[in-house]
Amino acid sequence: MFDLLLTSVAAGALATSGLVMESVAPSGLTLKLLDQRIEALYDGGALARYRFVAPALAEKELQYDSVADDFAYLCESFALPDLAAKQADVAQIIISFSSAELEFGDTAPDIVQFFEAFRVENDRCIWEAY
Repeated sequence: MFDLLLTSVAAGALATSGLVMESVAPSGLTLKLLDQRIEALYDGGALARYRFVAPALAEKELQYDSVADDFAYLCESFALPDLAAKQADVAQIIISFSSAELEFGDTAPDIVQFFEAFRVENDRCIWEAY
């Protein structure tokens, strides 16, 4: 299943659960959950965002192809069970990785960022071009 290391976090680091999640993804990339949020979509549905920090993206100069399978893995093994536990019904899940912590919506040319979007259908993550 999903190797999780759950530890207490200082206030504000992850307001939704009070926990931090660290995991080693199938690629070997170590990821830390930065935040998770649920937003309303224009068509009345909901969108869940899971933002992860992975310093090795910059340190090892990893390219997207080397971590591409990690997105679907995290959607299926982490996001869907998390949303089910919260009884949150969403139409789309966006998983993102960045090489350093960054405020939501901010950009920085020296921070590597990768994103993938998934449609939720029959309790499965279906990849969508983002």
